[in-house]
Amino acid sequence: MNLAIVGLVVGMALGFAGYFGGFAAFLLVAALGLVGFVLGRLLEGDIELGELGDLLRGRDRRR
Repeated sequence: MNLAIVGLVVGMALGFAGYFGGFAAFLLVAALGLVGFVLGRLLEGDIELGELGDLLRGRDRRR
């Protein structure tokens, strides 16, 4: 699927959550979307758990 279409769908989902559920629902949908994105990247093998931990701690492994 084209990344523009994915962005459109995510934006619409966040818009609906914000409109019908308020700001708290908007934040919940955004947080769960981020978790789903990271899990999807992990399952595809694009990132590894060690890289994710370093990213969260602010370490740069490329040095």
